[in-house]
Amino acid sequence: MSKNYILGVFDDEATLVDAFEKIKAKGILPVEVYTPYPVHEILIGMGKKTRITHAAFFYGLFAAIGILGFLTYAAVIDWPLRYGGKPFNSFPSFIVVTIVATILSITLLTLFTFSARAKIFPGKKAEIYHHRATDDKFVMVISKESIEKNEKDIQSIIKEHGEIE
Repeated sequence: MSKNYILGVFDDEATLVDAFEKIKAKGILPVEVYTPYPVHEILIGMGKKTRITHAAFFYGLFAAIGILGFLTYAAVIDWPLRYGGKPFNSFPSFIVVTIVATILSITLLTLFTFSARAKIFPGKKAEIYHHRATDDKFVMVISKESIEKNEKDIQSIIKEHGEIE
């Protein structure tokens, strides 16, 4: 790990949230906070909101339109077959296929979007800040560049609530 970071390691959620609020009050936002389970105060405090739900909605919309268009073209326009007395355009028979294929499309495209956005790819070496970051410890990563003037204050806040590494 690079020496450009200060790690605050905490034993429980309450001390992490308290230290986070005090550090944020100083005008410093941590680079990342690693927790074994989601801590909503930290998620709100970091101010990072995902827009992947919007992407998934549009993936689903375009997939449904595309799949319905393909099924209509294939079964009604290009190769119409009359079987069992049904009309060429029997739209209800397209619904189940459209729903299943749309769910598959949303899942795969959202997975690829998340992987590309998070820069996750096969063979990438993981950057591990603390070996127990997701076991039972709460780890706050703070960049030394962002705390040049307040380094002593930040270190005292972290020591008061946890330990520094």
